[in-house]
Amino acid sequence: MADRRIFLKSIALTSGAIFTSRDLFSKKTDAPEPAVACQQYTWFSYFNREGKSWMEDPDASLKAYLQSGLKGYEPSFDNSGQVSKLKKSLEWYKIWSKSMYVNSVLHEPQLVEQNISDIMVIAEEAQKMGIKILVTNPMPIKWGGTENKNDEQLQAQAIALNLLGKQLKEIGMTLAYHNHDAEMRESAREFHHMLTGTDPQYVKLCLDAHWIYRGSGNSQVALFDIVEMYSDRIVELHLRQSHNGIWSEVFEEGDIDYTRLASFLKQKKLNPNLVLEQAVEEGTPNTMGTIEAMSKSLKNVKQVFKDFA
Repeated sequence: MADRRIFLKSIALTSGAIFTSRDLFSKKTDAPEPAVACQQYTWFSYFNREGKSWMEDPDASLKAYLQSGLKGYEPSFDNSGQVSKLKKSLEWYKIWSKSMYVNSVLHEPQLVEQNISDIMVIAEEAQKMGIKILVTNPMPIKWGGTENKNDEQLQAQAIALNLLGKQLKEIGMTLAYHNHDAEMRESAREFHHMLTGTDPQYVKLCLDAHWIYRGSGNSQVALFDIVEMYSDRIVELHLRQSHNGIWSEVFEEGDIDYTRLASFLKQKKLNPNLVLEQAVEEGTPNTMGTIEAMSKSLKNVKQVFKDFA
């Protein structure tokens, strides 16, 4: 979690499965393919492993992105200036973007008004590049820390999250709450209150299956209980897989049953925004380059979610 937040502050933008069949990923189809984007953090993570810096050279970075077969992108923003610069680059390379990731500080009442104001400036600029979903993971008390928010802070955060969602809806955008593993501590009280303590018309859910899985002690039972409880709030999926709890190099068969998830969402007639967010950590195999890993991951995501075209 800390890596992503540090990354968001340092980067300068200049422009989870048990499957029903072993040959699931090898089957070919002529049916329309689902639209799949990829999170900016994924490329930062893989580029960093290769000793490179994502978007240090925007042209080289985005050419590599297209070589993987990806055509959709979920950027992360800290300010509106980054939005306008990236918009030009994405337009040039014909890369679409439906969603973005923006940090927020919502548990400290004295900071909420200014923070929401800053986010709305980003949102209004992002609309110009076709972005409709704003994903946010409210900041913890301390990056990488173990201190949990108290009840007063959780209540204040839910009120602020609801207010942000209301303001975004007024300009035609959707707020999607996102979590990491910290929010799953202590019976997942932070995660649950951000949904039970907010209005479903203003606060939706970006389901990050692997963070829920990891945060609940590597439990698919907990993951699918949450999917059952909040399915009507799911507007986006962040897709990451692991083997024995360690992030895999490629999105493939592994710990999380994504086929089951896709089947459940189809039964519910839900069609969430699909965002690949495979990443590397200590213990992740290192057998291929970024482009190959992303190309294979994209192919597998499209097969699992083939009914979401």
